[in-house]
Amino acid sequence: MSIPLGGARPQSSSDPLGASSQDAATGGPAENLWTAAVRRNPEHAHGYAERWRRIEASGQDIYGEARLLDAMAPRGARILDAGCGSGRLGGHLARAGHHVIGVDLDPHLIDVARQDHPEARWEVANLAELDLRDEEGRRVQFDLALSAGNVFTFLAGTERRPALAHLAQHLRPEGRLVAGFGLDRGYDLPAFEADAAAGGLRLTQRFSTWDLRPASEDFLVGILELA
Repeated sequence: MSIPLGGARPQSSSDPLGASSQDAATGGPAENLWTAAVRRNPEHAHGYAERWRRIEASGQDIYGEARLLDAMAPRGARILDAGCGSGRLGGHLARAGHHVIGVDLDPHLIDVARQDHPEARWEVANLAELDLRDEEGRRVQFDLALSAGNVFTFLAGTERRPALAHLAQHLRPEGRLVAGFGLDRGYDLPAFEADAAAGGLRLTQRFSTWDLRPASEDFLVGILELA
């Protein structure tokens, strides 16, 4: 099984994550697609985590997104892995010397991340309610935030703008968000840019792959800064 340059989460034909009704007000899914998939199949997260373990054990390169973030970051940067899954990217960045916090709404995936990648901090959190604090109660600020694996396309329509706004609040003044997802998965570029603007972000650079090929109409790797 090959891993696309876009870094999409692998799916099984028996579990179509894209199957969901639409919210007429937002144009997005009426329900978070990951939550819906786990409700339909309680073992979905377990299968997902084991699949990535098998892919990594096979020797395939699964760190392209992380290498891009590492190249963009100063040494010892604070990096947020937003929608971290089982921690493959955040774990790689932590081993490269960065201070990483990964968040995902799935408790099982966070447990796997803690077991497989103890170098980073992992938290269960919905991006639409993200509020990470340090020991003194201050909101944690990041040099970079990463959202790979089509995470934004899994969000319910009502979660999109709050998620982008909360990510913006966690960026340092010169911080950047790097987001990657398929533009053919129900979240097109104009809608994403509008939601980002409402959350205080602007798209400043656009590519089609994590190795920075020119922009295309089917996949976005976007770099966003505070507006």
